[in-house]
Amino acid sequence: MSDLIDTPDLNPQQKVSVLIDAMPWIEQFKGAIVVIKYGGNAMVDDVLKRAFAQDIVHLRLLGLKPVVVHGGGPQITDMLSRLGIESEFKGGLRVTTPEAMDVVRMVLTGQVSRELVGLINDHGPLGVGLSGEDAGLLQAKRRHALIDGKLVDVGQVGDVVKVNPAAIQDIISAGRIPVVSTVAPDMDDPTTVLNVNADTAAASIAMALRARKLIVLTDVEGLYANWPDRSSLVRRIHATDVEKLLPSLMSGMVPKMEACLRAVRGGVSQAHIIDGREPHSILTEIFTSSGVGTMVRPDDVELWG
Repeated sequence: MSDLIDTPDLNPQQKVSVLIDAMPWIEQFKGAIVVIKYGGNAMVDDVLKRAFAQDIVHLRLLGLKPVVVHGGGPQITDMLSRLGIESEFKGGLRVTTPEAMDVVRMVLTGQVSRELVGLINDHGPLGVGLSGEDAGLLQAKRRHALIDGKLVDVGQVGDVVKVNPAAIQDIISAGRIPVVSTVAPDMDDPTTVLNVNADTAAASIAMALRARKLIVLTDVEGLYANWPDRSSLVRRIHATDVEKLLPSLMSGMVPKMEACLRAVRGGVSQAHIIDGREPHSILTEIFTSSGVGTMVRPDDVELWG
């Protein structure tokens, strides 16, 4: 088993102080299910990949129940290019032909998932990979892109409409860490598999598991009320205010904030957007008083309570 987080800049007394300061949060979240959407730069930078795996293992060792949900956009694009398969986006959605879907499935379940499970298992036999196809975990319906007010076919692309969390719950009960790849059978034709957005899939899984937290990793510090004004970073926000901001957000942030909004309205206590470019940002969010990034909370909950 490899070493976990190395802190060479701290003396022994400072390391003890860090643990003591984290104690209230460890107590508060012990036994809690936390769904983490793995994405952005953390998926492609080797140092950040290892730091992410360390964070996930730390959560498990400290008594939390982490569930990782991942996509793999950059890896899919790279593989399609290497195979000479055209990759096109319409209305922000990847056009997914049957040929492209074979690549999506291969990359998510056979490359991204296997690598992440391996990084987690470097610290002990904890990670278990599964996809939305396994044990009826996810079911989806086809969706279309909306372009100039018209619906446009984008192939095997769908939205999650049903979650059967039993397989994930079995893995959690065994003391292990589920790592979920976001492909799902088409509810109208179970022989067809659809490519589903990992942000919205993570929100659906968090709701089905009655998770305490949903954490979405991205490549910015959090939600900005007035991008690119970095002073407009929002630390905490109610669901209704997120809804008001959605029309003004950059396209890449919209599915992430929609996922947070849907999660907190579906029973998840807290949803977070955090900067995956910062090593160990997950631990900083959960186990420090200040946290990082942006927290979304239900309207009937005090933001700073």
